Amino acid sequence: MRIMDIYKDISQEKRESLELAEASRQSEWEYPSFVRGIFHGKINWDLVFPFPEQSEADRNLGDEYLRKLEDFLRAKLNPDEVDRTREIPQEVIQGLVDMGAFAMKIPPEYDGLGLSQINYNRAIHLVASYCGSTAVLLSAHQSIGVPFPLTLFGTEEQKRKYLPRFRKGAISGFALTEPGAGSDPRTMQTTAVPIEDGKYYLINGEKLWCSNGNIADILVVMCLTPPKISAEGGRGKEKKQITAFIVETNTPGFKVDYRCSFMGLNGVKLGLLKFNNVKVPRENILLGEGQGLKLAFVTLNTGRLTVPAAVTGMSKWCLFVARKWALVRKQWGSPVGEHQAIATKLSLMAAGTFAQDAVTWFTSHIADAKKLDIRLEAAMAKLFCTETSWQIVDDTFQIRGGRGFETSLSLKGRGEQGYAVERMFRDSRVNSIIEGTSQIMRLFIAREALDPHLKRIQAVLDPKVNILKKIKIAVYLGGHYFFWWIKLCLPSFVPDKIAHLPMPLNQHMQFIQRATKRLAKAIFLQMVIHQQRLESKQNILNRFVDIGTDLFVMSVACSYAASLVSQKKEGYVGSPIELADLFCREARTRISRKFQDVSSNQDRISTKIAKKLLAGEYGWLENNIIKE
Repeated sequence: MRIMDIYKDISQEKRESLELAEASRQSEWEYPSFVRGIFHGKINWDLVFPFPEQSEADRNLGDEYLRKLEDFLRAKLNPDEVDRTREIPQEVIQGLVDMGAFAMKIPPEYDGLGLSQINYNRAIHLVASYCGSTAVLLSAHQSIGVPFPLTLFGTEEQKRKYLPRFRKGAISGFALTEPGAGSDPRTMQTTAVPIEDGKYYLINGEKLWCSNGNIADILVVMCLTPPKISAEGGRGKEKKQITAFIVETNTPGFKVDYRCSFMGLNGVKLGLLKFNNVKVPRENILLGEGQGLKLAFVTLNTGRLTVPAAVTGMSKWCLFVARKWALVRKQWGSPVGEHQAIATKLSLMAAGTFAQDAVTWFTSHIADAKKLDIRLEAAMAKLFCTETSWQIVDDTFQIRGGRGFETSLSLKGRGEQGYAVERMFRDSRVNSIIEGTSQIMRLFIAREALDPHLKRIQAVLDPKVNILKKIKIAVYLGGHYFFWWIKLCLPSFVPDKIAHLPMPLNQHMQFIQRATKRLAKAIFLQMVIHQQRLESKQNILNRFVDIGTDLFVMSVACSYAASLVSQKKEGYVGSPIELADLFCREARTRISRKFQDVSSNQDRISTKIAKKLLAGEYGWLENNIIKE
């Protein structure tokens, strides 16, 4: 039985979408995952303690490259002009090419720099703190564009043909989204039809919002290829296939039809791409026919780690601006930073930035090490860092007051320091949307959290299984979950290396251990109550994901703080502990509230009102406005 058979009371369209996603997801766990254990009441502290450290040689290599990159950006790039003109100057792009910035992650054997994930993320971290548009140009090209999936899945012939071109300045993008298809791949319309006995394919369709798409030389394009006939259930059934193609944009039939404009990131070039009988050879298929979504999922697992690095750079810049302004701006005879309301904002900004830093570098390390499964950690890093960074940007905007709303060029025009908070506000908003919205991240994490339970109960819910077998399975599961529940109720003991952490970090670790068991029990109880209907209880699942995310970040933040203190570097004495402690205290408050909200909430009445709203019953609320 397939897991999708559990969800029998859903529409055909939704079933097809879920089946397509299920067929492409990574169902096996080759390596351990710290986050996966959180949802099942198991904590493996060895996976986060001690905090992984970058080798001295690799750090020195990164330091040297970052110095060159910073010097170049300061000398040649004006972010305000990029924002005003909607163009990254060609001389800047050429300078980045000369530095190998478009080949940072490409292995040296293909003429790349071969930077580690850590050093690559450090570079994007730096650029994003200065110019969001330039950060997108580089990260979209390498994190999800052609270089990364080609390095992972390309044939040797494909690698030697395309990878060296990126060192010479070729730009790439990843074309998945369409005007009518986003997170739901079932609705994809772009097709690739085999011709000439399958030697070539003709691509027809449209792609939207492909970062760098308007200037790209090479694209990864997701297309529907002829369906596969499945013999499932003894009947021939067509199954959609999505295939990834390498497409050179100078191929006849490709056209950039439109450049989109957005509220921020004015320098990025993306829009509507059209494919009209674009002929590509069969050898340009990546990974294999029908493997496009799998390629996309695996690519994004690591590729989306660039987003946490970028937004953490933005958060640090905001913290810098807010701190400086809070010292010089006076109200009622004292700096605004000394007023409790602003002081609280500043302290939480600092704690949140510290936690982002911890998560960013932890996930970068495990991506390099390739000893842990990264899919849940990467999703949580993206979810946590983007939402935390947005709050920090918003708080900076508020602290700056009218000067936060005024543009940098206007501030400079009248003789003030031109901190571009307004531009940062606009540029950062999209971060919780790109490469998986916060809502999609939560659904993805929830699906993986429920997976072991779903696998166990699927036979009980399968209508094809006879009643006697169901009873036997149910008895077995009863025994399994009885002993599992007993284990969750037993006292938690933390290992010595955790117990000996500096105060109060060890207390937070004990809380995490207890809360993890509580979370596992809560998830199981909700599965018993709602069974297959739990899939539709997104608010409940979201609360579980938010709890798990805070527990993960608390763990990593404490490990990071202990590591920094142990290094005994100047400025680190005690301060990382204070920041980790504040973050953990705030997180514990959120966790307690989320646990309460699982059983005491307004979900039912909210859903009822939403249905009425969509049906037009509250149309009177929209009176007395000018409607388009």
